Amino acid sequence: MTLWDLYNQHFKNATFVDLTHEFFPGQPKFPALPDQTMSTFLSLERGDLFEITQYGFVGQWGTHVDPPGHMHKGGRKLAQLEVRDMLLPLCVLDVSSQVASNPDYCPTLEDVHSWESEHGPIPAGSFMALRTDWSRRWPSPEAMSNADSSGTAHFPGWSLEVLQLLLEERGVTAVGHETTDTDGGIATTLRGSWALESYILGRDAWQLELLTNLDQVPQAGALLMASWPKPQGGSGFPARAVAIF
Repeated sequence: MTLWDLYNQHFKNATFVDLTHEFFPGQPKFPALPDQTMSTFLSLERGDLFEITQYGFVGQWGTHVDPPGHMHKGGRKLAQLEVRDMLLPLCVLDVSSQVASNPDYCPTLEDVHSWESEHGPIPAGSFMALRTDWSRRWPSPEAMSNADSSGTAHFPGWSLEVLQLLLEERGVTAVGHETTDTDGGIATTLRGSWALESYILGRDAWQLELLTNLDQVPQAGALLMASWPKPQGGSGFPARAVAIF
């Protein structure tokens, strides 16, 4: 069977779900980052031959990819990430019900073991996405941050024990989540800690942040198709992520 046969049999009529936010000036972002700029360089309405938009934004903008070199000197940058890893088995760990009652919730080993008891072992080389339904708060920066009166943000994040299981024992290639940070809001704003993001990238893995529409994707059996540009020395860039099932 050729790949064309496989496409016609399984992919041509498959469901494709966009896991990517549209990005724009004023969107939710990491607080220290500058806002996006966007202007019309050439305009069809002005009589120019082309419509060309000029963009200005940092690499970690909107739904984006973080390579190891984002936090670790000598780590792989975007151009060094394997194109083979842009198509991976997709697993979705759903903790949305826990987050609904506790915005600071982080996944536990019990959550992962429950997933595996239903779907089987997490495949090595897969992409694990954390579904929290936090993306429903987009595009409000205030709702995404969910800060209290003292300025401490309250949003979910990963946990070290789960990341260690996924990366060291299950051998996943990458992870992703719906929030602006890998670490929960309390860790980043109250303690100034991004230890979990550093752990992921320090394992030579990569991640996608600010995913959306994970509620439309099965927890097992789908594929993740992700892509991004190839800037020389780039430490992050807006990404396009799609679930196929």
